[in-house]
Amino acid sequence: MKEKPCSSALHNKEISHENNLNHRTLSKEKPYSCDVCGKVFSLERNLFKHYPIHADEKPFSCDVCGKKYRLKSELKVHYKIHTNERPFSCNVCHKAFTWKCNLIRHFQTHTNEKPFSCDVCHKAFFRKANLNEHLRTHTNEKPYSYKLQMHQEFHTEEKTFNCDVCHKEFSRKVYLKKHFRTHTMSENPFSCDMCGKSFILKCYLKRHFLVHTGEKPFSCEICNKNFSRKDKLKAHFRIHTKETNFSCDVKKFSES
Repeated sequence: MKEKPCSSALHNKEISHENNLNHRTLSKEKPYSCDVCGKVFSLERNLFKHYPIHADEKPFSCDVCGKKYRLKSELKVHYKIHTNERPFSCNVCHKAFTWKCNLIRHFQTHTNEKPFSCDVCHKAFFRKANLNEHLRTHTNEKPYSYKLQMHQEFHTEEKTFNCDVCHKEFSRKVYLKKHFRTHTMSENPFSCDMCGKSFILKCYLKRHFLVHTGEKPFSCEICNKNFSRKDKLKAHFRIHTKETNFSCDVKKFSES
């Protein structure tokens, strides 16, 4: 029969732990520091209580593309995209990858391992996402039909906002405001440090900057082809999933 620990020993252990906490408080020892703001704490539980105040803060920004992160360690990992650092290489074909997870996925192309299989027709896939896309062929699910419906409503909405310059009509004020910038060509606040070209929106500048860096951060997990933009990767991915676009009778519409 297993002996129960002596209640006296447990009591002494609790006292010892409490004494350690009291000693740390009295000595002002603070070994736990916040990764975001650097504030230090004597107790780990106080550090965890402190973290939620930074939930929406992203103080660490990339000097190259401006992307922001909550933790410095996350920014450090992100930098690998710009430095083209690829420490993980395939033992078979020696292709190198920035992330270990991409190497693992790539390695399946050599082993022909397809761990995700369809319960209906037993077709196997490298990734679960590919299986989910395939399952729609059996359920006749149309994931983009809702977005097509939203797009079609754009044609039927009452257009009450008119442009004073070209008299083009818009259904929402935000669309008019965005359109109006096309007339104020001098309003291009975001300029490229390398060539001086300026843009209306910051996202356009970020997209343009890839022309100079040659960076293609979006990689197809099936054939490893790289793309500079996420929408181009999504469009390419349809080659593998054989996904059909939904078309609008008024204007060609596709989900990208």
